[in-house]
Amino acid sequence: MRIITWAIRVALFILLLAFAAKNTDPVTLRFYFGLAWQAPLVALLLAFFSAGVALGLMAMLGTYFSQRREVARLEKKVLIQETRPQFTSQPPAAEG
Repeated sequence: MRIITWAIRVALFILLLAFAAKNTDPVTLRFYFGLAWQAPLVALLLAFFSAGVALGLMAMLGTYFSQRREVARLEKKVLIQETRPQFTSQPPAAEG
């Protein structure tokens, strides 16, 4: 199974490397006020993909931390319930 995983990784790397090699033409990204930035297409694609990943992770952080707090609160609640002595509703059996 490990060999298949590595074969898929190598194939994907070669595919992406070939994509990058085919897209080295310079493109111009035009901003406001006459500002322009010229870079290879693959570099711009990588930059915007990375920025999207970073923004997505930052958007997810609030939910992630609130869920961690909720899990910690529930674990504490379960721990308290486990350490609390359990009382039964039936009276103890009479000896003798």
